[in-house]
Amino acid sequence: RNNERKLRRMEQDAGCTIQEILQWGEAITKGEREIAQAKRELIKSNLRLVVSIAKKYANRGMQFFDLIQEGNIGLIKAVDKFEYRKGFKFSTYATWWIRQAITRAISDQARTIRVPVHMIEQINKVTRESRMYMQEFGHEPSVEELAERLGWPIQRVKAVKSVAKEPISLEVPVGSEEDSELGDFIEDKVVESPLNQTANKLLADQIRSVLNTLPAREQKVLKMRFGLEDGYTHTLEEVGYVFQVTRERIRQIEAKALRRLRHPSRSKKLKDYLDA
Repeated sequence: RNNERKLRRMEQDAGCTIQEILQWGEAITKGEREIAQAKRELIKSNLRLVVSIAKKYANRGMQFFDLIQEGNIGLIKAVDKFEYRKGFKFSTYATWWIRQAITRAISDQARTIRVPVHMIEQINKVTRESRMYMQEFGHEPSVEELAERLGWPIQRVKAVKSVAKEPISLEVPVGSEEDSELGDFIEDKVVESPLNQTANKLLADQIRSVLNTLPAREQKVLKMRFGLEDGYTHTLEEVGYVFQVTRERIRQIEAKALRRLRHPSRSKKLKDYLDA
């Protein structure tokens, strides 16, 4: 009897019968199953995209299988967050999430000392700002200069740079007489010769100078299309997603920007490099 009262109260509150409530519950459960199945099919149909992207990150400190696994995680996130109403291809949207998952995993897992992802992002900011400073002034910035450019407290910059250090010192003595150091036997493939550094700095300055004469949107499009920002070339669809326009519109903006660059007033600044 008590249960009957509860059921009647539920019917009054819902404004419908218990039978109708049960039918709605079944419909919701069925819908959830169909959504889950659709997600599984979407993931399955895009596994080749993960493999294709993972190949570009081979030999960067992680096994290829692990790269694929991390890419799959990014794909799953893309499926959960994709908004089809915006009118963009799923593959375009998923590519961004897959790349992010893989690059984060490389930064996190390929290091001898594990570093949290949020710290990796801060390390990348410090590294990027340091490179930009060196391109402008020709020498490495001090902690104080970095802090000013980043808008961070000095102690935060020091902490991030400390975490970024490799765990093995290159000053470790080597040999029976300990008159040499480990660093003496390691080829430095990162540091360029002074000549190349100077040439690259001049080229970077010229490219920056030329791009700065273009409208802001055209600058951004060219930087993304030719990998001038993060080292990765982006497709028309990817750039379109950022600007919320079609791939054809991005193609038009790119073509217009390139025509501007071919104008003698701009092209002559890069003539020596283009001829080389």
